[in-house]
Amino acid sequence: MAKKENRRYINLECPVCKNRNYTSEKNFTNTVDKVEINKYCQKCKKHTLHKEVK
Repeated sequence: MAKKENRRYINLECPVCKNRNYTSEKNFTNTVDKVEINKYCQKCKKHTLHKEVK
């Protein structure tokens, strides 16, 4: 049985410095909303809420 291609790569961007630090995978059929994850930004040197960007 073939694997369905529902998972795609997304970029996570820091809203403070606008640096795209992380990449992640997201299932587009189950998760319709934009992803927001609290991650460490190396440029800001603190934890910020990274948001999904295309």
